[in-house]
Amino acid sequence: MTKEKVAPKFEEVKALFTENTDALRNLLQKMVQDILESEMENFLEAGPYERTETRRGYRAGYYSRRLETRVGTLTLKIPQDRQGNFKTELFERYQRSEKALVCAMMEMYIDRACQIL
Repeated sequence: MTKEKVAPKFEEVKALFTENTDALRNLLQKMVQDILESEMENFLEAGPYERTETRRGYRAGYYSRRLETRVGTLTLKIPQDRQGNFKTELFERYQRSEKALVCAMMEMYIDRACQIL
């Protein structure tokens, strides 16, 4: 990762801890939201406003979703594609609690680490 990408993320995380007392909940919410955005980019094979030859579809906004966790309720914006085919691997469609959220995040992290190596 380049310094340009790391520095803004560090400032965002630092702000989460200094602005209020719900730091852990806010940090988890930010992390899950970033994972959702990354999953959508991987699904479409293109970032927002990016034009590529391999693009598989287009974004169609977000819908709100609440997820209950041990650190509090997360309010997430779930990305959608125009065809309605995008499904996150982070949690099940109607899952409202963290049930397997931690395991899914660990699996995604390990898979990503193995790809880098």
